[in-house]
Parts: sequence; C-alpha cells; structure tokens
Amino acid sequence: MSEPNGAAPTPSAVGAADKPAAKAKPPAVEDKPFAEFVPEIFLPALAKEMQAYGGPSPELSFEQAPMPVVGSDCWVVKGCMPRGRRFWLCFTTTDIHGPKTFSLAESGSEPTLLESFLIDERKATLPLLVSRVVSRLNGQKWLGPN
Repeated sequence: MSEPNGAAPTPSAVGAADKPAAKAKPPAVEDKPFAEFVPEIFLPALAKEMQAYGGPSPELSFEQAPMPVVGSDCWVVKGCMPRGRRFWLCFTTTDIHGPKTFSLAESGSEPTLLESFLIDERKATLPLLVSRVVSRLNGQKWLGPN
C-alpha cells in the first residue's frame, strides 16, 4: 500500500483505523466539587466504616465554622460519638487535597490540641481520608468494644 505521493504509509496511519477508541476513564470521585464530595460521599463512607466497628452510629455534620482551638473560619466535619466524645476534621480551603487539621475532645471538655492531618500525602483519596480518620479514632479507643 502506498500513499498518493508514492511514499510508504506511516506506522501510525496503518493501525489507526484498526484500533478501537480508548475508553475515557470516569472522573475520580475525589474530583467532584468539594461541597458535593464531603457531605454526599465522604460522610456516608466515614459513617459506614465507623459502624463496621460495632458501635452506635456517629452523628456527623459538615458546616462552615470556627476551627477548634484557634477559631479561624474553615469547613468542618464534626463528629459526635457516644459518651459525649467529639472530633473535628477541618479543611482550611475548599479542596480535599489542601491543608487539613484534626482535633478531638472527651465528654465535658473542649479541644485543646490541633493536629496536622495527612500532611505527607500528595493526594487525598476517599479511602485514605476515611481510613485515617477511623484509625485516629480507633487509636483513642473510641470505636467498637475497646
């Protein structure tokens, strides 16, 4: 087979018609808008994972509020656990990959420590966010029959 000008066809032209078009990957769930991802995807996944430890359902909320300890405005996932225990996952920007902090408080007390959260991770994924929050709470022995 030769081209109209007598040149041999290029390898890319020979097989191009034979290859099916590559399927476009669906967008990652983490690419959804922040205001949609956190309440509609992250909170249900977090609640489900926490309940897998056998404890009662946590009360989870998502709102713009003052950050515990320092009081600066941020987006907060607030969790209320049995026996009055509470935790806060704070997003300093409307980006799940941006800086985050974590704080917790036992019943009858206010949070006194603000911890950096997922600072070494380049990209925050749903499984990573869920597992690290659950791991942190389980480390406190707040989940299940601990």
